[in-house]
Amino acid sequence: MRSYSYMRTILLALGLALLTVNTPAQKPYQPVLLISIDGMKPEYVTKADEHHLRIPALRRFLAEGAHASGVQGVFPTVTYPSHTTLVTGVWPARHGIYNNTRFDPEHNLNGAWYWYAPQIRVPTLYAAARAAGLRTASVSWPVTVDAAAIDIDIPEYWRTSEPVNPDDRLLMAAITRPDGELERIAARTGRPYMQGNDTTLDGDRTRTVYSLDILKQHRPQFMTIHLSSLDEAEHLHGPFSAEADADLEGIDGMVGQLVAQELANYPNAVIAIVSDHGFAAVDRLVNLGVPFVAAGLIQIDGSKVAAWKAQPWPAGGMSAIVLHDPADAATRDKVSALLKKLAADPANGIEAVLDHDQAVALGGFPTAAFVVTFKTGYVPGPALTGPVVTPTPPQLKGMHGYNPATTPAMHASLFLMGQGIAAGRDLGLVDMRRIAPTLANLLGVALPTANQPPLPVR
Repeated sequence: MRSYSYMRTILLALGLALLTVNTPAQKPYQPVLLISIDGMKPEYVTKADEHHLRIPALRRFLAEGAHASGVQGVFPTVTYPSHTTLVTGVWPARHGIYNNTRFDPEHNLNGAWYWYAPQIRVPTLYAAARAAGLRTASVSWPVTVDAAAIDIDIPEYWRTSEPVNPDDRLLMAAITRPDGELERIAARTGRPYMQGNDTTLDGDRTRTVYSLDILKQHRPQFMTIHLSSLDEAEHLHGPFSAEADADLEGIDGMVGQLVAQELANYPNAVIAIVSDHGFAAVDRLVNLGVPFVAAGLIQIDGSKVAAWKAQPWPAGGMSAIVLHDPADAATRDKVSALLKKLAADPANGIEAVLDHDQAVALGGFPTAAFVVTFKTGYVPGPALTGPVVTPTPPQLKGMHGYNPATTPAMHASLFLMGQGIAAGRDLGLVDMRRIAPTLANLLGVALPTANQPPLPVR
């Protein structure tokens, strides 16, 4: 009898030990809520008084937590590559999300973006957290369709923006996990999910309502949320416009709600506010396709591309130049001469023409022969005929995507607050690649492919 009791005690102890191997309690960790405010320049918060901004929730991060004076982003400084770096800690050339949109030289893909998580070539924070036994969740984070490591996932996805297809709500339900969750949240909150990709402030309100429900119902230990309306306001009206300022004030109320719910769930949580890029005012389109057509590098049939040897791939304030045949030395030389001629004319607003190796050294566009970077104020245009340089249309007042190494206006944001985070600490200008390893360190998880050191936030 004594032997049986002894063995039973030993087996019970072994069983408990096995059960705790992959649980968060095995290693010290803090839950993390990561909120991205698309396009938020750090000055919106660090210089809020100068802009007369009423943003008490974001000001709280400045007083109670650590922040970067600026985050030097990735090449190019556009949304999808940047958000993927924020959860991987590596450059676009390594994680595989080179741009927002896929390269589509003959315009057959209906404006397709890099929507799908399996296109990411390195481990993400979601995978690292889930491997450590943490619950993961995400609302509207880029490149998360079919993200197997996200337990509750409402990805960012749409087929077309105009006109909105009412059936897209069914499409979102089909790609949300777990099955039926979108309908359950709609029933609990009384608010249907958006049709397509609503980039207005009301769209962010919907994202916030759904995020709050997930926080309450599922209590994820790592969650990402992407709020996109400030970016839209800045594109339409410019950075620090009255419209952009009002939008951020609306977002600030949502941030306050999300912070309150996260801390109600986990008093020891860390909340990180980030952005993907800064913004600059623009007033000129540079239609690189026009001289490419004139040089015979693109053949057109009416307004459509019929054939091409080399073609620009716009990415905000820069354009990658892709060769149809990367081994075609004659075409490469012809393109090089054309770009040098265009860059010599100040009216074209070209900052620099980078070759393949120079672009890859900055972490971007490994499939491009050249990258043309523009001065702020100039942005690639879509025209294949007509003038090379034209005024921007009335609905385009701001842009990003410029070279982060030469354009301080592209600096993104980082603000952290929570238990153990150093209050009032200015981290200076930081590399965006250091954010993912910093969050991994707080979560107590391993992200070995991110080779940058964590930031000193404690």
